[in-house]
Amino acid sequence: MKRTIAITVVAALGFAAAASAQSSAVTSSTKPLAEVAKTEEARRQSIKKPAKVYTNNSLRIAPGEVTPSPDASAAASGNATPAGNASPAKPATPTAPASDRPKEDQAYWQARIKTARDQVARLQMFSDSLQTRINSLLTDFVNRDNPVEKAKLEQDRIAALAELERVKKDIEEQQKNITAIEDEARRAGVPPGWLRPGA
Repeated sequence: MKRTIAITVVAALGFAAAASAQSSAVTSSTKPLAEVAKTEEARRQSIKKPAKVYTNNSLRIAPGEVTPSPDASAAASGNATPAGNASPAKPATPTAPASDRPKEDQAYWQARIKTARDQVARLQMFSDSLQTRINSLLTDFVNRDNPVEKAKLEQDRIAALAELERVKKDIEEQQKNITAIEDEARRAGVPPGWLRPGA
């Protein structure tokens, strides 16, 4: 009996010692966390706010363009800060007058008009081949009895017709382009013979 009581007392004392050790460990571990939190809060408060706020407008400035300094005294004295890491702005070079530009000679105008006419010729050939295909599909459609085949031929014909319309619009645009080149050449005083086919 005495032995059982002694074992119980020893076990109770062991549990009490373990609980005390755990409590002290929790206390010692939470105390440094509180100190760390206070230190971090003090560090954040000591950080200075950024002097410049960047907006979308300030980021859209072209490289080399200068923005005024946020400091009013610097702005008044004429000092400026380059946007971002761009180097200071260089004075803009004026556009060369028309007389200083390379001369647009006969070869220039002939090459330009030839390119536009070649494009029209290619589009016209494509248009002709599309028209031939449309005619062929229509003939096949009339001569077929199978409804499935007829439906497929009709779909192909509709697609070819849509493509033909697109190509015709492209031809019209290229014709306008040729007219614009001829008008531009006339205003520039280009001799009409330079733009004739085969010149």
